[in-house]
Amino acid sequence: MIKWITALLGYTYFRFGGAILGYFLGSMLEQLFQQQNKNPFGQVQFQRMRTEQVQLNLLSLAAIVIKADGKVDERELRFVRNYFIANYGEAYASSIFSKFNTEVNKKSQNLEEVTRLFVQASRYETRLQILHFLFGIANADGHIATVEIEKIQQIAAALQLRTMDFDSIKAMFVKSTDNAYKILEISPDATNAEVKKAYRNMAKKHHPDRIQSKDPALKKGAQEKFQQVQAAYETIQKERGL
Repeated sequence: MIKWITALLGYTYFRFGGAILGYFLGSMLEQLFQQQNKNPFGQVQFQRMRTEQVQLNLLSLAAIVIKADGKVDERELRFVRNYFIANYGEAYASSIFSKFNTEVNKKSQNLEEVTRLFVQASRYETRLQILHFLFGIANADGHIATVEIEKIQQIAAALQLRTMDFDSIKAMFVKSTDNAYKILEISPDATNAEVKKAYRNMAKKHHPDRIQSKDPALKKGAQEKFQQVQAAYETIQKERGL
């Protein structure tokens, strides 16, 4: 209904071209309202959803990774706590940790349920930030176990992230001879032109401005990935003499 009203208004003021523009704008508004009705928070973007439930779900994913190797490492717990303190303040961190420990942590965590909120209401770039955060947890003890990688890969699939993006962020933490190429999502036999194109695409994908949020945690994570993309490109440039 909305799209037809906006189409009529567009035609009234700008004739046929205005009608087309009004129709598409109205369609977008209808989709937004439909998503708001389905979403318990009534918001589409992650940055407008900084609620307790979002943070509790993030802590649930963190707990899944921490417990993946069958033990709870104090360094990984400290990484998560410091992350929340640094980005949201000590008072808020203490409050959300207390709520998580009393209401959530003792229950069995269903991965699909935990990730559904992020899939339905957050941008793809935001979900990449979550993946980066989880790898940071696994790496907090100085080593990422195979079982931790497998668990994070399951989470990435539940977050509907592409395999190439998973491999790219994994390469930022798990070192190998062709890391720079994995970060740029290309193979070592890529041409120089393909390398430059891949760098431009990855720099755009991980640029902090793509997050469209004032959330300091998201901005910081995006900046870290952006810097690693730049470092990977510089490494290949040196190797090839570009």
